Amino acid sequence: MPENFKEEIYFTALMAGLMVLGMTLYNVVLHNGLSTASLLDGLAGYPLALLVAVVLDMLIVGPIVKKSVIGYIERKQLKDVKIQVIGLTISLFMVLGMVSFMSVFGMIMSPLQSSNLFAGYAHTWMFNVIVALPLQLLLVGPFSRKMLAIIQK
Repeated sequence: MPENFKEEIYFTALMAGLMVLGMTLYNVVLHNGLSTASLLDGLAGYPLALLVAVVLDMLIVGPIVKKSVIGYIERKQLKDVKIQVIGLTISLFMVLGMVSFMSVFGMIMSPLQSSNLFAGYAHTWMFNVIVALPLQLLLVGPFSRKMLAIIQK
């Protein structure tokens, strides 16, 4: 875990950068098919999506999730909770929070296909969460933590 603000910025930039890239490419292929033109269109929106994701991560989702998870552990006086369990719990709730917000962002940036706004959001959220969770827990999270550990040494 990051130990100071500089490490927090590095870790957030790496984590958000890779997650937004992966999810952008996934959504472009999902909606437009796999072609060079659609991938380039998706990458054109990457900087704005990354900016939104970093702001959400640092100002809204991150603080709420971290305060909630750590506060819960302190309230329940759970002294034997391993750092891996805390990290996994934070990662899980971060993904759920970020998918919730970024699905709205994606729906705003690309015209809604559904006539029912709630159904469209639920569909978008579900299709994003089924990719974002494994992407975060199996690839981006471990890679980002490994890079942070290298920086901390």
